[in-house]
Amino acid sequence: MTKSVVAVVGRPNVGKSTLFNKLTGGRMAIVDDTPGVTRDRIYGDCEWCGKSFMLVDTGGIEPFSDDIILSQMRRQAELAIDSAHVIILVTDVRCGVVATDIEVAAMLQKSGKPIVLCVNKCDTVGEPPADFYEFYNLGLGDPIAVSSVHGMGTGDLLDAVCEYLPDADDDEEDDDSIKVAVIGKPNAGKSSLVNAVLGEERMIVSTVAGTTRDATDSYVENEHGKFVFIDTAGLRRHSRVYEQIEKYSVIRAKMAVERAQVCVIMIDGVEGFTEQDSKVAGIAHEMGKACIIAVNKWDIVEKDGKTMDSYRKKLMKDFAFMSYAPIIFISAKEGTRLDRLFELIKFVDTQNSMRIPTGKLNEILADATARVQPPTDKGKRLKIYFVTQASTRPPTFVFFVNNAELFHYSYQRYLDNQIRSVFGLEGTPTRIVVRERESNRK
Repeated sequence: MTKSVVAVVGRPNVGKSTLFNKLTGGRMAIVDDTPGVTRDRIYGDCEWCGKSFMLVDTGGIEPFSDDIILSQMRRQAELAIDSAHVIILVTDVRCGVVATDIEVAAMLQKSGKPIVLCVNKCDTVGEPPADFYEFYNLGLGDPIAVSSVHGMGTGDLLDAVCEYLPDADDDEEDDDSIKVAVIGKPNAGKSSLVNAVLGEERMIVSTVAGTTRDATDSYVENEHGKFVFIDTAGLRRHSRVYEQIEKYSVIRAKMAVERAQVCVIMIDGVEGFTEQDSKVAGIAHEMGKACIIAVNKWDIVEKDGKTMDSYRKKLMKDFAFMSYAPIIFISAKEGTRLDRLFELIKFVDTQNSMRIPTGKLNEILADATARVQPPTDKGKRLKIYFVTQASTRPPTFVFFVNNAELFHYSYQRYLDNQIRSVFGLEGTPTRIVVRERESNRK
């Protein structure tokens, strides 16, 4: 992507995510008093003085920690620093300069990137507190007093950042990428899949369920096209969501599904189908998203020549409410069938955005009603005058009838199957809207 990248870094709990949300004008990053909430890199668009850039929120850097998660958070921050054009170092005026701030500042100076020093939590109006001037000791130039909660000083901060950014290109990129949300229950291999398609350690991967907490965007461009993969937190049953932070993660995952075009529903191939898998898939189905069911960890499943066929048949029964979704068997760890996955993503996205001419639809309707007569009730027969497609994503068909109560669900499903038999619509749900003619309404 041609946009400049600005990384927000610092030790844990100095207000990086609050500042990120304030600068991007949204609530993409989870904010909580618990240190270490943000783990992966989170991207958001930001614009100031005619310059547009990508802002990156990172997990807190703990230079001396041996904890597995904290060390991987440090690695994620280092990756963000390597890819950034400008770095915002966030510190906390209430704590003053601590040893970790000095170590982080030294690490950033070695990168050779432009650094803007942000002293956060200067929440009082007027002159900054006396402790503010202590941050000159970091050797990063003039610090900027900011209150990320109230927004004070953020304009000065962005002015300083924009001094290091190149002039904005006149040519704006068309957003023709396909947004793909990777969803599923915890530990199904969602982050491993995103890392596999990116070819880098973009996400923290751990056997600890619930490692991913934010819905994180990753841009991919290859021979198959342009994609934005959204790695989401695993969705547990409500009875098992104990932490407040995890409740936020569930909301983020649902928001990620809402803004995606295609949902890849990850199934743990070793554990098999669970009730939670159907609930996760139901979220994508209800929102009308194109769907693919990806059975992960297929490399470690004990199998013979008939295992895949029997597994597929069982999943078709388990996901009877979304029989339109294609099923693919992959291994994110080994990179098995990822090319086929990209092909399916493009295919189902096309199906989800398909528009069928009204004339063709009514030809199918005439043929279908001739084969199977519309239902009757107490001597009254359903009459379907015509059908038209109202919208796409998902394909929505409006049937104009004489009596909506006579249009039973079973007959709606029959007509839906007739349309699918001609036009496919594989991988996408459909919607049927029933309307009575004005003359028939009392």
